[in-house]
Amino acid sequence: MALTIRQVRHFIATAEAGRVSAAAAGLNVTQSAVTASIKALEAEIGRKLFDRHSNGVTLTFDGQQFLQRARAIEASVADATRGPHRWGTQVDGTVDVAVSYTVAGYFLPPLLSRFWRAFPGLTVRLHEFERDAIEHSLMSGSVDAAVMLVSNLHDRRSICSRRLLRSTRRLWTCANHPLLHKDSVRLADLAAEPFLMLTVDEAERSAMRYWQCTPHVPNVIFRTLSVEAVRSMVATGMGITILSDMVYRPWSLEGHRIDLKTLDDDVHTMDVGLAWKSKARLSPAARAFCEFVALAYPGPDPVHFD
Repeated sequence: MALTIRQVRHFIATAEAGRVSAAAAGLNVTQSAVTASIKALEAEIGRKLFDRHSNGVTLTFDGQQFLQRARAIEASVADATRGPHRWGTQVDGTVDVAVSYTVAGYFLPPLLSRFWRAFPGLTVRLHEFERDAIEHSLMSGSVDAAVMLVSNLHDRRSICSRRLLRSTRRLWTCANHPLLHKDSVRLADLAAEPFLMLTVDEAERSAMRYWQCTPHVPNVIFRTLSVEAVRSMVATGMGITILSDMVYRPWSLEGHRIDLKTLDDDVHTMDVGLAWKSKARLSPAARAFCEFVALAYPGPDPVHFD
């Protein structure tokens, strides 16, 4: 049996949601259909892609590796069926795009590589800013669009956005941490644990949004702008953290294992998206960029850049 794009899409949705039921609801299919797709996919590639738990699923090491390939497969299919012929003649010119730190490091490179292959005559000038500066640059017109964490977007009346990727936040621990063996883990179970707080891209502000829904506060022992510092400290057992799957890697730079666990509390996702000024008149180059990005991550509703 050959691998199918349906299986790939079901796998990606489950990886992002952390639960088969949530993936099925988002895809508007039955749980049994998603489960069957994943089982068939695992049989086809000969690897276990998910660890099953009472409160959801987490990617195995092989699953993490396959997720990158699965997204490339989905993107290639989208390119083949809705490629640059959509814009008629080849577009050229320049588009200025603001990006946040996390997006620049963990999301944007593969997308830009595909865009440049499709539009070799179009130049993308990138500008890395913090969230407030991104919003200001969109409103002032100094950039045409932004790829950012739209879950942090403040001015939702003047700035339009389209979510591209929803990334689940999970608990990160060192290998064999006692919390991994619990059937259920909530924020209350983490309050006494040494907590490593990432601060880049308003990560601390985002974290406190879900902590403030409980009577507990994290026992923060270190704050840092560095994802790699958090990764290394978690892997060596210095503490735990809660971060999104998009920045997760199963190994630290030193080669130590990092494990994941899905929390039972409602911890909001980290959403990456495309943003542009409401009612802005986009140049042909900017429109081509925005439409290409939106089509690369198709959503349930069409998007219009008017």
